[in-house]
Amino acid sequence: MRVSYGEMKRELTRVLLKYGVEAERAEQSAAMFADASRDGIYTHGLNRFPALIRSIENGDVDVRAQAELIGRFGMLEQWDGRHGIGNLNAKAAMERAVALAKENGIGVVGLRNNNHWMRPGNYGLMAAEAGCIGILWTNTTPNMPPWGGREPRLGNNPIVFAIPNGDEPVLLDIAMSMFAYGKLETYVRQGRELPMDGGFDRDQKLTRDPRVILETGQALPFGYWKGSGLALALDLVAAALSGGLTTRDIGELPRETGVSQAFLAIDLQSLPNGAAFAEQVKATLKDLQSATPREGTSPVTYPGQHMMAVRRDNLANGIPVEEAIWEKIGKM
Repeated sequence: MRVSYGEMKRELTRVLLKYGVEAERAEQSAAMFADASRDGIYTHGLNRFPALIRSIENGDVDVRAQAELIGRFGMLEQWDGRHGIGNLNAKAAMERAVALAKENGIGVVGLRNNNHWMRPGNYGLMAAEAGCIGILWTNTTPNMPPWGGREPRLGNNPIVFAIPNGDEPVLLDIAMSMFAYGKLETYVRQGRELPMDGGFDRDQKLTRDPRVILETGQALPFGYWKGSGLALALDLVAAALSGGLTTRDIGELPRETGVSQAFLAIDLQSLPNGAAFAEQVKATLKDLQSATPREGTSPVTYPGQHMMAVRRDNLANGIPVEEAIWEKIGKM
């Protein structure tokens, strides 16, 4: 079924208001969920909303808490999310990183004690729309084994790169696992098998069964040892920049909360080659798309290329939703 953007935003706002979120903040948070689904990122849009409500109900999320500045070190600031609503804290951190970039050329914000930030691409788009390159990432609870290990010791630690390019910025939004956990949950609900190996079963054999991977918590690092090493590096740098918890620390808590996140913004207008860079981006993307497709595959595209087309279709015809999730939210 399809639901209009306005209806989705109103319904999510309604639920947040019932849970005590202040009106303006409820609307902002709801809009970011709706924005994710509008752009085709359904796993971290509407589908993720029930998880936020569960976190509010179990006390992991304090709906009244707002991120606060802890310390300033030149172009770097450390903020404490105080276990507030994750996407609102992340939005504030990215806004501050962009403001610092406009002042200094580069702005960095480390955010500690935050909750799940939902769709991280939202914050990358914020940077790109402000004329900045955006780089941001988070750590998570242990949900991925290090390469060669059995037990989850690493987070899949999603990272985003956003590069301005007119109305169609380059937007790379990836986790360190072959499949994000939200995607695994979608495959389970749809009763589908993964298109390729995504993790390990209890016998330490690779599997395409998303239900089994969710049970073992052993997602497969992308690039095998490379994804494993990158996940470790991202975890430690996020903890250093924010002064917050590492994945190991988060794993000692009853549930995932108190994550550490990093937000970097680079103002292209502050660079002497900023104007020329825009032409370099266009030329590079044109060259990339000119590559001859392999037999049986679609033309080569760059990350984020189809987002605006999906957005236009969903705004015109309604956003696709899983009926069971929409009904569940309607009953909240």
